[in-house]
Amino acid sequence: MKKMIRQIAKKDDVKKSMIEMGKLKKGSSAKMKKWELQIKSRERELESIKKYLEQKETELNQLREQIRYKNQKLAWKDLEMENYKKVAEERIFKLEAKIKELEAKLGRRPPTS
Repeated sequence: MKKMIRQIAKKDDVKKSMIEMGKLKKGSSAKMKKWELQIKSRERELESIKKYLEQKETELNQLREQIRYKNQKLAWKDLEMENYKKVAEERIFKLEAKIKELEAKLGRRPPTS
């Protein structure tokens, strides 16, 4: 009789354990689904952020290219201005020499009055 009671108790324990295991399985499954949904949500957020970052990198590269082009234009303008300045200074030097030459010629001539 005691054996029978033990067997019944064991069967009850097994049933309880099976029920408990089923509950745990369902709970675990629900948690897994919840985590999977969270992961998918985060992946979508990450993908959105990646696209935004790519867009900003493209804009940054365009701005860098514009700056490079403008810097190159400025460098050409600086070079052009330097050349113009050299030509102007050379011309001024020649004109001053011509003035001195003419003044010297006028100084040698006797005044006409």
